[in-house]
Amino acid sequence: MSTPLSGPGSATQAPGREPAGSPPPRSRATRDHAPITVTGLAGKVLLLGLTAGVAVWAAFPLVAAGMWVGLALLVASTAGLFYLYLTRRHVPAKYLVPGTLFLIAFQVIPVLYTAGTAFTNFGDGHRGGKDDAIVAIESSSVTQVPGSAEYALTIATTGDPATGALVFLVTDPGTGAVSVGDSDGLRRLDSADVTVATGGRVTAAAGYTVLNIGQASSRSKEITDLVVPTPGGALRSSGLSRAYEGTAVRAYDAACDCVRDTETGRTWTADDGVGAFVAADGERLAQGWKVNTGLTNFTRVLTDKNVSGPFLSTLIWNFAFAIGSTGGTFLLGMLIAVVLHSARMRGTNLYRVLLVLPYAMPSFAMLLAWRDMFNADFGLINNLFGLDVDWFGQAWTARFAVILVQLWLGYPYMFLVATGALQAIPRELTEATSVDGASPWQSFRAVTLPLLLVALSPLLISSFAFNFNNFNAIYLTTDGAPFPADNPTNGATDLLITYTYRLAFGGQGAQLGFAAGISVFIFAIVAVVSAVGFRRTRKQEEVYA
Repeated sequence: MSTPLSGPGSATQAPGREPAGSPPPRSRATRDHAPITVTGLAGKVLLLGLTAGVAVWAAFPLVAAGMWVGLALLVASTAGLFYLYLTRRHVPAKYLVPGTLFLIAFQVIPVLYTAGTAFTNFGDGHRGGKDDAIVAIESSSVTQVPGSAEYALTIATTGDPATGALVFLVTDPGTGAVSVGDSDGLRRLDSADVTVATGGRVTAAAGYTVLNIGQASSRSKEITDLVVPTPGGALRSSGLSRAYEGTAVRAYDAACDCVRDTETGRTWTADDGVGAFVAADGERLAQGWKVNTGLTNFTRVLTDKNVSGPFLSTLIWNFAFAIGSTGGTFLLGMLIAVVLHSARMRGTNLYRVLLVLPYAMPSFAMLLAWRDMFNADFGLINNLFGLDVDWFGQAWTARFAVILVQLWLGYPYMFLVATGALQAIPRELTEATSVDGASPWQSFRAVTLPLLLVALSPLLISSFAFNFNNFNAIYLTTDGAPFPADNPTNGATDLLITYTYRLAFGGQGAQLGFAAGISVFIFAIVAVVSAVGFRRTRKQEEVYA
């Protein structure tokens, strides 16, 4: 047998040699990655530039606050992102990192912040440090005394006249100099930046919006409450056109770590355990400071009779509401989906459009409409059926009403997901049971329902968690009513979330630390229920896999 010789016309080449005119071999990196287009390069430059801009913007407050650990983490994470997206390696990480960052930013950090706040007394009157509290106490006690200096006053804002931060523009009657003051203090303005009319009123100031009488009158309470600290005391308004520099009646004494009232001689001593100045008879000054209170917010739920008394009954009703709302909507939605899934039904598309209408409407508007329909005097339900029921005046009728409203609002969602799950179940399975002699009910119970539960159990768990914290359903329908005569803070239809809202924000200012503590309780309850539910779901999946 002869061996063909290699030549210009031969079909074979010597091993390891490329045919003439063939393109040069590509490197492995070139083969594994598509070339970067101009659009892709521009998008990468834009996103990395945006990342760098955000990092620089975030670095300034960290440097100003001396938070060097946070600054180091910012620099390291920014450098890591640049390395990741400027190299061709670590392709899976390029897709995982953005989702991980969003998860940390929008879930992990808020949860950790809420949990951290639960161990403090953070809230109205306890937002800043001790020095801030002392300044606020002294400034708020400023009163006008004989001989106090007076100034021509002009009210202005740093932005919109209705919502912008208020400032005082005061004109010194002796020198005509204009100064601007806010809660941070008083500072002189350049004469070239202001226009002063006769009598010392400022008609224009660079960077500020001067308010007219009508605009200032609409914010009169804020103007009265505004105190501008000065070296000699503080400035307060006397009407809308005059301001005075008064003297603080209450002053801090570092020797005793207390606040003294120079008029009455009363003393409030600092209590770092509660973050407030407390008198001998237990009276606290309204302005305090933020401190770590340990487990106080958690133990209060269990030991404070005003809180723990109705807590258990509210928890039981909360479970009943969540289970009733979730179970009721699931059963109704599934029943309708099964009926419309039948091959014998006609006009199913029209029925489905009509049945989904409640889901397409804004829930808050529908809740308000249902509240009016349950009105005892002119509500549609009483008038339509000739009833005389005070729906929101009795505990059980109010509870029935809110579950009925949730049933109407929630069944379209369950109908949609059940319809999708039914269409994914092979008809051969149900047909096989019919061949074996099973009735439609036996076929549904043995095949359809178990497969539906496997598919919909995660959605049922998430729906339960949503209804367990369904603030709008109660707040917009009954607002927790009816309330017992001896407890106006806990109503018969209150969920834990609405009860917490009323305890934390319905009394004397916002108690954010206490609200965070109860939120941790609610989170733990929902987490345990969800964990148990998902565990049972996995067992079902193993059985019907």
